[in-house]
Amino acid sequence: RPGLALCAGCGGRIQDPFLLRVSPDLEWHVACLKCAECGQPLDETCTCFLRDGKAYCKRDYSRLFGIKCAQCRAAFSSSDLVMRARDHVYHLECFRCAACGRQLLPGDQFCLRERDLLCRADHGPGPDGAAARGPRSP
Repeated sequence: RPGLALCAGCGGRIQDPFLLRVSPDLEWHVACLKCAECGQPLDETCTCFLRDGKAYCKRDYSRLFGIKCAQCRAAFSSSDLVMRARDHVYHLECFRCAACGRQLLPGDQFCLRERDLLCRADHGPGPDGAAARGPRSP
């Protein structure tokens, strides 16, 4: 189909003998398919991610749009084990009490105040004088 396709990158007609197809309906000149952030060429040897009409390499897509640790703000790799507290996700090593620094383990009770995790010993008594009960870690 050379000559019939329009490049999703530059909008020009693709006259080249080869084109790159991303998703079922987007076609690109080989020279136009580059990461919008770092400029790395994206071809059959590199994973390509699309967002808002722009193409990204895996590293930049993860950095810009991936879920980040609520404590250290670093992205997660696919092999990372995580802990969750409500809508927040943490690296295992970042899942620590903000007051004493103790790592919180599965089964530990904790409280989440704003973005701070507090172990049971540090989140203190509740309004009725009893120890406050935070959600149990997964």
